[in-house]
Amino acid sequence: MNRTDRLSAILIHLQSKRIVKAYEIAERFDISLRTVYRDIRALEEAGVPIGAEAGVGYYILDSYHLPPVMFTSDEASALLFGEKLVEKMSDHKTRNDFCSALYKIKSILRQGEKDYLEKLHDRIVVLNHYSTNDCNHELFISEIRQALTTKQALIINYEPRYADKAFEREVEPIGLCNYNSRWHLIAWCCLRNDYRDFRLDRIESLKSSPRNFKGKQHLSVNEYLKSIATFTDKSNISLVIDANKKKYIDESKYWYGFLKEEKTDSGFRIEFSNTELYGFANWILSSGAFPVIEKPSELVDIVRVYVQKTADFYLSKNPFNISYRQT
Repeated sequence: MNRTDRLSAILIHLQSKRIVKAYEIAERFDISLRTVYRDIRALEEAGVPIGAEAGVGYYILDSYHLPPVMFTSDEASALLFGEKLVEKMSDHKTRNDFCSALYKIKSILRQGEKDYLEKLHDRIVVLNHYSTNDCNHELFISEIRQALTTKQALIINYEPRYADKAFEREVEPIGLCNYNSRWHLIAWCCLRNDYRDFRLDRIESLKSSPRNFKGKQHLSVNEYLKSIATFTDKSNISLVIDANKKKYIDESKYWYGFLKEEKTDSGFRIEFSNTELYGFANWILSSGAFPVIEKPSELVDIVRVYVQKTADFYLSKNPFNISYRQT
């Protein structure tokens, strides 16, 4: 990027936030802080009213406004990619808000960019098996975003995977995170007095609590994720699996806290870190891999209960009226 283009981009960056720190500009454009200072002076000499707060950052006076922003074809196509992803990875309200914003952006595009997007639109497809498009389930993303900025506690009715019904929890949200094609609310649970991870598609209802909380008393979402990464270095589950059965879990093991594996005489020993033992038990039973559970004993007990309930249901109740031959 030449200096003229960089100065224009820095000006847009300054308009995008109330305060912009020098190191943010340096990181974005891969330049030194000394170059940032020179570029800021160049913009000031060109008549841009830039203010500065010592130790805080730069800002542009409210009286200054940029002329209409023009987009390149690459930037316009990036907006289209964003539209496709939001369509498949958010809820109804977020999709509508994004669509409304995108129409406003498209309205200022040059005709060439508009035609480019029209031609590209039907040639990009995002497939997401967990998309909320096929159901009416609300993810409450808008309400959670609002609570994150106002430090508002939330009351949720949440149905975990291992329970038959939802329970009410009061939580103090610290962040949203998307992994494994699902949105998750990371929050301080007032009942458990600890941080918890709540999957948004398992929240049946959500409302604001009458109280606020102090944000500084909690970890940031990035600090929480780092603490989880440190914790997951410790194995609490160990499985032994035959070599010819390992393929059944090779792709999905990363979703369940996989840490490491080692070759044994008859197969592989695989270690995991996962505190949701009920969900883990469901996974290994449905995989068809039939691993031997070395630890913990609690997981063995959960699997035995699941197997017994399954056998009772299909052999005793016989819901499909199938005739079983006794051998």
